Amino acid sequence: MTTGDKDFDEAVNMTAAELEKWLRTDESQQVGQKNSGGESTGHESGRKIVKILRKRKGQITDADRAHMRKVTGYVHRHLAQRPSGDVSGTPWRYSLMNWGHDPAKAGS
Repeated sequence: MTTGDKDFDEAVNMTAAELEKWLRTDESQQVGQKNSGGESTGHESGRKIVKILRKRKGQITDADRAHMRKVTGYVHRHLAQRPSGDVSGTPWRYSLMNWGHDPAKAGS
């Protein structure tokens, strides 16, 4: 399903089910900037993305659209910082995956 926002749909290349499964992993929960030792910003974002992906186009709120813009910006900035070499098991990839983008997927 698409949200109707082309930039967001291109930035988020994981399905709601893939992202939800990923967010349950230790790797997902160990990366990212944490406020007060709790959940990381990216992990919280991932939970919001799952909710957005499960909505119909007409159910998307202004708050959802604001978060979609934030996600698109983050993914684009983070992709520009790609480290050299194999990134498959790196915090860089894991952080992107928390934001709904898996750079190891074909076409990424």
